[in-house]
Amino acid sequence: MKKILVCDDDKDILEIIDFLLSENGWEVVTTTHVDRIIEQVEEAKPCVIIMDNWIPSTGGIIATQTIKSHPQHGNIPVIYSTANNDIESLAARAGADLFISKPFNLDNLEQIVDNAYQLKYG
Repeated sequence: MKKILVCDDDKDILEIIDFLLSENGWEVVTTTHVDRIIEQVEEAKPCVIIMDNWIPSTGGIIATQTIKSHPQHGNIPVIYSTANNDIESLAARAGADLFISKPFNLDNLEQIVDNAYQLKYG
């Protein structure tokens, strides 16, 4: 089964993403903080990660950079998510593979998650 780790401090967003992706065959693991991001990734073993920009306590940029610089986890596709207007530059600075603006269209979210999965698994 495909597994995704969703990092966002907004519980409503986590519930929406969980419902949507679970309906599409994903096992969804959620977290409201990134205090132990490498341990969280190792526990979840995700195929894809969605990372919010404004997530406690280190924030999405540092959390994504930490994942991407890790020898075992750097190849996991990360989708950066934020309502900021400069999402493209934030995602690039973080080292994310893809990005999605909030509020997001649910069909668009599904497509971006599938695209991220294809980056690694073809």
